Amino acid sequence: MSDTDRITPSEFSSAFRRFLDAMNAEAAKETSPLLDRLRTHLGGEPGRMPIITEDFDSYEHPNVQVALDRVLYSNGRSSDLVGIAAQNKRFGQFTFSDLLAMSGPWGRLAEGPVDYVNFHLEDDKTIPCVQFGLYLVTQGEDRLTVFVVGPPAAEMGPRTRLRVEVACARREVAAALLREFTAATKELNVYRGKAISLAPGQFGVQSLVRFHRLPKVGRDEIVLPAGVLERVEQHALRFSDHAAALLAQKRSLKRGILLYGPPGTGKTLTVMYLATQMKGRTLIIATGLGMGSIGTIGQFARVLAPATVVVEDVDLIAQERGLPGQQTSPILFDLLNQLDGLADDADVLFILTTNRPDILEPALAARPGRVDLVAELPIPDAAGRARLLELYARGLT
Repeated sequence: MSDTDRITPSEFSSAFRRFLDAMNAEAAKETSPLLDRLRTHLGGEPGRMPIITEDFDSYEHPNVQVALDRVLYSNGRSSDLVGIAAQNKRFGQFTFSDLLAMSGPWGRLAEGPVDYVNFHLEDDKTIPCVQFGLYLVTQGEDRLTVFVVGPPAAEMGPRTRLRVEVACARREVAAALLREFTAATKELNVYRGKAISLAPGQFGVQSLVRFHRLPKVGRDEIVLPAGVLERVEQHALRFSDHAAALLAQKRSLKRGILLYGPPGTGKTLTVMYLATQMKGRTLIIATGLGMGSIGTIGQFARVLAPATVVVEDVDLIAQERGLPGQQTSPILFDLLNQLDGLADDADVLFILTTNRPDILEPALAARPGRVDLVAELPIPDAAGRARLLELYARGLT
């Protein structure tokens, strides 16, 4: 190459810039049937539409689905659900903007089948939830898209929450739809009025909700000293019966009960009896690994009130901080924060049980609304043992 054929760095830079501009111009011309459909539906370039996003915890997935089924097909709206075909879509942090880009680590995007995942509810019921899909929504003169990306089933990778993204040419319309939808997730909550427990997911990121079918326990099955059950009933049951009058007098509805006694004296049975009597009330049970989810349990109780939170063997997390060799438990502080953080008008009852009241942290009863009633369930006396024998001998020949 002669010196006359050489180009200067500035000439090369200009030529390379023109090359990149030409490549970008060609890329902009690229399209796909899916992108064309979005342009037609939205009446404009989808990439220029404002997008509003709301994230939800993984256990909210069934609530999100029932809310979508109501909101997107009511108040004059109609919707068409479209599936997406893309590589690694179940694991990456996929967004609506990625959908419009049509390239990147997920490969070229196109229409495909809608991805669903089944969530198991009480009594072996299941609800199919959209795991990956795009709703094309018509609302009067407005056109919207609602992009739903669920968390991966394996609870691994960076995407651990459920995301809902709403796009529309008019931002205020997208915001209004998202507000209506979010309110519907609370109103239609599938956990309300049920008996549930929470446990951390396999990798500690997500909380898993399990439904329980509780035995129906009658009052005659509870054998306690005279007056004990009556005091517990007064605090747990009668209190809620007068909730409206108490609120009118600006009284707090949050309260706590501690049941203590040796193993086998009826603490759990008493809790089951109270649950039987409190129909329509959400029961949230914290035992074992679920105690690490106290913060999430408190959130559930707020949303699902009226609710009862049962913390069995509370001494495992609430031992007195001054005991020799006892380290402060962060779960104890979570429990105290939940007891204190509830609004006064929240009808939430905490029932704590323990075999070891002597080692409990005194702060549990230091403020009103934490533990307001302490009831001992002792070993039955002779009369109590006779009643138990009579009770459990029923039906025997």
